[in-house]
Amino acid sequence: MMVTTHAAAGLLLAIPVAVAAPELAVPAVVGALAGGVLPDVDLFVGVHRRTLHFPVYYTVAGVVAAGVAVAVPTPLSVALSLCLLSAGVHSASDWFGAGEELRPWERTSPRAVYVHPLRRWLRPKYVVRYDGAPEDFLLTVVLAAPAAYVFDGGVRIVVLSGVAVALVYTVFRKRVPDVLGI
Repeated sequence: MMVTTHAAAGLLLAIPVAVAAPELAVPAVVGALAGGVLPDVDLFVGVHRRTLHFPVYYTVAGVVAAGVAVAVPTPLSVALSLCLLSAGVHSASDWFGAGEELRPWERTSPRAVYVHPLRRWLRPKYVVRYDGAPEDFLLTVVLAAPAAYVFDGGVRIVVLSGVAVALVYTVFRKRVPDVLGI
C-alpha cells in the first residue's frame, strides 16, 4: 500500500483523541502521521518491510504506550502512543498488499512483511494488488475522508494534499520502474 494510505489509516487513530481531548489533537496527528510513514523509511535503509516493519512489536508497544497516555495524557505520551500504534497498523496492513518487489503486479516475491518473533516472512495476500493500484487510491480516499471532515486548517490541507499525491502516484505507478531505469 501507498504511504499515503498508511498515513490516512494512522489519522483514523487520532480522531478519537481530537474529539475527546482537543488540546491533544496536534500531538495525536503528528504521532499518527509519523507512525504511518516510519516503517517505509526502510525503503532507503536496510531491507524493505523487514528493517523497520514490526507488526507485533509496534502494536504491543503501542498498546502499552496508549495505556500510559490514558493514565498520563501529555502531548508526548499521546504522540508516542499514536506513533507506535500507527506504525503497527502500517506494518501489519502490508501483509494484505503485494510483495516488496519494484513491479508488484508481476507477483514475483513471496515476501509481504517480516514477522520478527516468528523469524519468517508472511506471504502477500493481494487484497490491494499493489501500491498505487486503483483500489489502493480508493482506500486512501475512504480512510482520509473522516480526517478531512474532523480536522480543519493545516491538518485538512495535509490530508487533502496526501490524497492529491496518492492520485498522481496511482496514475503513474506502473511507469515508476521504467523512469528509475530498473
